[in-house]
Amino acid sequence: MSLDLEQIALHQLNKRDEQTLDVVLRDTLLTPNAAVDEMMAELHRVYSAKSKAYGLFNEDSELAVALRSCRKGDDDFLSFSRAATGRLRDELAKYPFAEGGVVLFCHYRFLAVEYLLVAVLNSRSSMRVNEQLDVSSIHYLDINHADIVARIDLTEWETNPESTRYLTFLKGRVGRKVSDFFMDFLGASEGLDTKAQNRGLLQAVDDFCSEAQLDKNERQNYRQQVYTYCNEQLQAGEEIALDDLSEELPPWNDKKFKEFTQEQGYQLEETFPADRSTLRQLTKFAGSGGGLSINFDAMLMGERIFWDPATDTLTIKGTPPNLRDQLQRKAGNK
Repeated sequence: MSLDLEQIALHQLNKRDEQTLDVVLRDTLLTPNAAVDEMMAELHRVYSAKSKAYGLFNEDSELAVALRSCRKGDDDFLSFSRAATGRLRDELAKYPFAEGGVVLFCHYRFLAVEYLLVAVLNSRSSMRVNEQLDVSSIHYLDINHADIVARIDLTEWETNPESTRYLTFLKGRVGRKVSDFFMDFLGASEGLDTKAQNRGLLQAVDDFCSEAQLDKNERQNYRQQVYTYCNEQLQAGEEIALDDLSEELPPWNDKKFKEFTQEQGYQLEETFPADRSTLRQLTKFAGSGGGLSINFDAMLMGERIFWDPATDTLTIKGTPPNLRDQLQRKAGNK
């Protein structure tokens, strides 16, 4: 399905020196054409596929005030984007890692939902060979690695102002500082904690299995059913729905899984996004640190893999053939 682009503005932040970022502002909105449509479709696709944090505007958010004014028609989209780019420059200038980039504001519709997407996109250099077989350098927007991006669900924000999830953003790959300055610019704070929701779901599943006194195989099958449903939702880009999940699972003493979560006070939302890394714990144990990385199927615990909590010792019976071959060759070289 295609995006319906409403308005799109581009501006530029250029790093002059360690303390100075210059602003280059367009005087007109970007005119939609095939290239613009393709760029926004790619940015929407890449952003939608990434794990995101959720947030909401603070009461004193300047961006929220300006956006409301723009939505009411008191200000036009270009003026809104120009003023916002100036505020973004002021926030970015506080951090020594600031590199600038192309600042994009796009108001669009997708599946009957209105969005405002704000991003700072970096450019990359590459080489091309033209029709005359000459080599030249080109610059392109590095959309695949964009990590300074936020998107406001305008429909959710305006119809459900108490929501804690109408704003999403990427936390970035270089630590908290990236998201910190962007959240300051947005005048927003974190809202729905998706990892906490997913951890709560896993805890509820384990407790439900314990209450039902399921044996090891029954417990593993139950966890696998939960994982299958959640993973299918993740692959489809849909959220976990407690009602639907509860219908997928067998009840215990005529009590459905959702009833159990409500009675025990897990404070799970009716729907919430799936978190891939957390859900993986339903079927696998994994961890790394100190030069050690371990990953194994949960069903092996107690059969081939044993953990002694008193000594924090993991015992593995039967190693993978390729690992065993390396160990044997290493032992033979001594």
